[in-house]
Amino acid sequence: MTISDKTVLVTGANRGIGRALAAEALARNARQVYAGTRRPLAHPDARVTPLTLDVTSPEQVQAAVGEIGSLDVLINNAGIALVDDLTDPAAIERHLAVNLFGTYAVTQAFLPALARSRGAIVNILSLNSIAPLPLIPAYSISKAAAFSLTQSLRALLAGQGVRVHAVLAGPVDTDMLRGVDIPKASPESVARAIFDAVDNGEEDIFPDSVSAFIADSWHDGAARCSSIADPSHQGPWPWGFRGVAPPG
Repeated sequence: MTISDKTVLVTGANRGIGRALAAEALARNARQVYAGTRRPLAHPDARVTPLTLDVTSPEQVQAAVGEIGSLDVLINNAGIALVDDLTDPAAIERHLAVNLFGTYAVTQAFLPALARSRGAIVNILSLNSIAPLPLIPAYSISKAAAFSLTQSLRALLAGQGVRVHAVLAGPVDTDMLRGVDIPKASPESVARAIFDAVDNGEEDIFPDSVSAFIADSWHDGAARCSSIADPSHQGPWPWGFRGVAPPG
């Protein structure tokens, strides 16, 4: 899939990676970019349609479906990341509400449109999905859950022609890491790498130098189980293929 002449929805498009993804989609000649944000957004390019879209609001999600109609690429970028120490369960619930259930709700709402276009879903996750940081454990939990959701969707939707991509980015120079003195990739370079990987059909995308360091071992590792969507490959969970029945 190439972005040229496609209709794209980016959630959390007002800053950071989301804003860079919207700009890169325009640079690659997207026909229409819907920019979902919780607050009103103005944009000078006529190809950009701002949407008030809080991914935790069922009403706003359904309103977005009604306004967009047809869709080729859904980019689930909206998310939160707050420092915590796992002493308050409300912190976990808040992260899950946005990073997991928000992603799930938007995806389910747009599935009919994506199935019609045989389109793509791109979930912006994090290396924290597979390597949690003690500073943000609730965030790491929610991103790990969102990664599992992504892998499950990939297997379930393969038969409908909908591709599902996971973006496992390392540190990116956004508000989340502002003031943290570590090497960080620019949002613009990450956006370019994401679209390049989508063009190349990569399922799990490592779009920066830090994440790329583990990409080869991840792609070849036994932990990667997205291949269960391919009936010719038994993978680590073989039931349902070659006559193997599920447990129970």
